[in-house]
Amino acid sequence: MAGMDPHCQVVSQSLAGERPMDEQTGLSMAVLADRLERLKQSSNLFAGVMFSPYVQKMQRRAEAVAVN
Repeated sequence: MAGMDPHCQVVSQSLAGERPMDEQTGLSMAVLADRLERLKQSSNLFAGVMFSPYVQKMQRRAEAVAVN
């Protein structure tokens, strides 16, 4: 994963079970979600771009843990 963005790397490793789903994973997902929103606002070309169902599920779990 040389050259991969650190936030992408954290999320990828969490999805693969190589690292725990922790605060860093939640932070990385939030950063990536913010970047995606900025892309969507910059051009309609990105309007249909979204995270994979696996990342969406992990994001919901992270939000539920943060609330509790």
